[in-house]
Amino acid sequence: MSLVFRSEPVRVLVPASSANIGPGFDSMGLALSVYDELIAMVTEDEGVLVEVAGEGEHEVPRDENHLVVQAMRIAFDAMGCQPPGFVLRCRNAIPHGRGLGSSAAAIIGGMALARAMVEQNAVPEASANVLFDDEALLATAITMESHPDNLAAALHGGFTVAWLDDSGHPGAVRLDPHEAVRAVLIVPVETLPTVTAREVLPDSVTYDDARHNLARSALLVHALTRAPDLLFEATSDRLHQQARAGVYPASVELVERLRGAGLAAAISGAGPSVVVLTDQARAVEMIESIAAETSGWVVREIQISGRGAHESPLPTSG
Repeated sequence: MSLVFRSEPVRVLVPASSANIGPGFDSMGLALSVYDELIAMVTEDEGVLVEVAGEGEHEVPRDENHLVVQAMRIAFDAMGCQPPGFVLRCRNAIPHGRGLGSSAAAIIGGMALARAMVEQNAVPEASANVLFDDEALLATAITMESHPDNLAAALHGGFTVAWLDDSGHPGAVRLDPHEAVRAVLIVPVETLPTVTAREVLPDSVTYDDARHNLARSALLVHALTRAPDLLFEATSDRLHQQARAGVYPASVELVERLRGAGLAAAISGAGPSVVVLTDQARAVEMIESIAAETSGWVVREIQISGRGAHESPLPTSG
């Protein structure tokens, strides 16, 4: 099947995400209203031209090695096409290396962007629906990032539960968080590569710790969607946070202080950022006060994003 590319620029927004949320290791994610903006246009010139502004602009490559470009190429291959070339402009708002899903956003955003660059009107409707739907996109994305928690949240928005079946194929469901729940991020200056955080995890866990997290993971679905008053107990973890204390001791200490004050705090993803889920208006003031006891933290109240990666009109000038 021969595909036609759109001739005009295409714009996609993709949200940050906080994974694990305490007990839901590698399976639960929450989309956050901080968005990377990706704009691309097909060109007749071969190769890619990459422009980057914002987070990571001085660290990321500007060629085929850029993570968004890699994701786009893989998505184009999955659709059976490659443009002769394209220009990519990234305006990054998601902090890198801080457990907020920047790599998942790049992968999902790049694949959603590639999909949007195909002229759907030129494809038979039945074929367009199966060409590269969300299920296929997630299955393709998992080849670039082995766990689906951040990927699912970046793709679907809201609160997601994701898994891999016995063959390694991903699945995900999206749930609507309770309207009163807000996320408060406490972001450090320091960064931490995800691979470093995963290297220190133990090879096995006890039945007691597994039981603890199984119960809290189930409770978290109920607490986050229907009963925010249970969020403190629902965000308790025994599997991964303490195991990683050696690579982000300040973050673990902050989580302990926040939970000591009755706040539903957890490490965000692989860290070192911390996330607090709350429905209490005065919680932000409490969090700011506790975070201020040590320097180097930035506190940000963030709305939960109801949308995952999506095409958005180009902003008009003037």
